[in-house]
Amino acid sequence: MQSFRKLGALYQRLAVGGANVPATALRGMSSAVQEMTVRDALNSALDEEMGRDENVFLLGEEVADYQGAYKITRGLLQKYGEKRIKDTPITEAGFTGIAVGAAFTGLKPIVEFMTWNFSMQAIDQIINSAAKTLYMSAGQISCPIVFRGPNGAAAGVAAQHSQCFAAWYSHCPGLKVVAPYDSEDARGLMKGAIRDPDPVVVLENEILYGQSFPITPQVLDKDFTIPLNKAKVMREGTDVTLVGFGKMVGYNLEAAGILAQEGISCEVINLRSLRPLDREAITTSVRKTHRMVSVEEGWPQSGIGAEIAAVAMEECFDELDGPVERVTGADVPMPYAANLEKLALPQVEDVVKVVKRICNKS
Repeated sequence: MQSFRKLGALYQRLAVGGANVPATALRGMSSAVQEMTVRDALNSALDEEMGRDENVFLLGEEVADYQGAYKITRGLLQKYGEKRIKDTPITEAGFTGIAVGAAFTGLKPIVEFMTWNFSMQAIDQIINSAAKTLYMSAGQISCPIVFRGPNGAAAGVAAQHSQCFAAWYSHCPGLKVVAPYDSEDARGLMKGAIRDPDPVVVLENEILYGQSFPITPQVLDKDFTIPLNKAKVMREGTDVTLVGFGKMVGYNLEAAGILAQEGISCEVINLRSLRPLDREAITTSVRKTHRMVSVEEGWPQSGIGAEIAAVAMEECFDELDGPVERVTGADVPMPYAANLEKLALPQVEDVVKVVKRICNKS
């Protein structure tokens, strides 16, 4: 296992050029518009919040000397030192428990999991300790902690390293769960999570780390945060609502562009927050479009899409012109073969096909 992780981290280092990339790299598109990668958005958010509050510290595997397996923590050890940027052994249960205990004393730990799949080793600490202690202590002991790392499928890492944990963690009272899509999400949700008094799970996506997105001066403000309970309408539409989070938001936007050429107007919602879920954003859109499709990488049973469908049918059933449809990952462990992996994950063409069907334009 250790060799596997080292090889994965080495691949990432080569892919992003090691530690020589500027920590706050911005690519100018024009005098008014800039772009920032999701990686740099997360890095800058961590940097600014550590500078703002000396109680914030970060720990995890290879986050210090190696600058992070995915370079999210690049440059932080040199700036804040070993006291606040801590490399750990490969023992998720151990360092997660240490972090939860530190949060109980008033510190604000950020725990990096090299992948959320490895959080299964620490799930007792996340659920039974971090999520439940405020309730079990009658509000006397809070746990201001952030758990973060890449979630869901990457590429070619097979069944044990490709799971989406959105449904797992958003099922649990006491946790807040967010899933950023673009650089604005990454900065705003991460800064909001670090400032939040409760435990927050941040489900990032490895494939998105290197993607660049436009950002505004407002997003670059040191006090810019995004509420941990609000969705965002990414594209207005009138015929059908496409709901997703993380990487699937990009797929929905691409599908909406294709469908627009065929006369179908799609509204695209970026959930951002999975717990609490922005039920108002969902129902407002359904009342406008009267059709809804949920898109997620995770398995279908008890997934995020099932909850979205329940919200639509509980709160605005009479507004629906047809059943809520779900596009999900296949109900199988992730295959290793590239051709089978593609078949196991939602694709843009799957979204287009389902939307055409519910709009009676197949």
